[in-house]
Amino acid sequence: MAGNPGTIDADGGPVRHIPVMLAEVLAQLKPAPGKIILDGTFGAGGYSSALLEEGAEVIGLDRDPNAIAAASDLLARYPRLSLHHARFSTLDRYAPEGGLDGVVLDIGVSSMQIDEAERGFSFQKNGPLDMRMSGEGVSAADVVNRAKVGDLTRIFGILGEEKNAGRIARAIEKKRAEEPFATTRDLAGLIEIVTPRRAKDKIHPATRVFQALRVYVNDELGELAGALLAAERALKPSSVLAVVTFHSLEDRIVKQFISARLGKAGGSRHLPEVAPAPALFDQPGKAMIAASEAEAAENPRARSAKLRAAIRTSAPAPETGLDAFGLPSLADISRLGGA
Repeated sequence: MAGNPGTIDADGGPVRHIPVMLAEVLAQLKPAPGKIILDGTFGAGGYSSALLEEGAEVIGLDRDPNAIAAASDLLARYPRLSLHHARFSTLDRYAPEGGLDGVVLDIGVSSMQIDEAERGFSFQKNGPLDMRMSGEGVSAADVVNRAKVGDLTRIFGILGEEKNAGRIARAIEKKRAEEPFATTRDLAGLIEIVTPRRAKDKIHPATRVFQALRVYVNDELGELAGALLAAERALKPSSVLAVVTFHSLEDRIVKQFISARLGKAGGSRHLPEVAPAPALFDQPGKAMIAASEAEAAENPRARSAKLRAAIRTSAPAPETGLDAFGLPSLADISRLGGA
């Protein structure tokens, strides 16, 4: 991540991509020789490099094959680094038998993905409307051109928290009947017409829709929930889970997960007290740490960053399901149009 141009600021322009809240993450993980830490969002290796410099052994995962291919120099420099092309929801498969000493997750889009127009992540760079981190499966164009208006409205409203979700969805339906959406400029241009930018707006009108499509196409919230459960299984007692988020939906999932794992008693004051479940995590410090004003001023990507960390207890991990958001499955989108 460090030293690469990439992600967009509030105005949609490129900014230097550096590891967000790096000092705070290192303070939680306390990397040292003999420790094994898994970086579930390797990207350009920002966190991993810092962990390796402190002497830790690092297991890196990334679902983007380009990120793995670009890490040859780092692999050559550090024999303590191993990399795997994998989703972080499967991270427990890569943990050693004795468990991990730490897991770090940076829940944001990689600068390398934003910076490449052909990946279709940025409305500032015209390219195919793609957004697939792995390069496989349903693309953003498939969703925009095939999903029902009601489903588009839910995707934009829930995953992007877009207030004009319905208006944008209906405009998309009308436009795609004339000609399918093919490029990022096609979609961003329509959104600019439907919801023009006002002088007081800090972000581009297409920001939330592009965020929603990226999150949906890559099942980012489902992956995050799966990664938290996988980390719970893979971490040894007294090890640390550290998660950096940038959007309220992601932060809410992490917050609720940790809160549910603290083993506190629940129930109503009008009913008998419910016995507390065994605590799977402890949280002796602050529940949430925000990026400092100084870092936010230097790196716009850090403005909304939040770090939540917790320490794994010795209680065994339970069998736990995941909540759904009531959105159409990617398989449903794929079947529409015969693709």
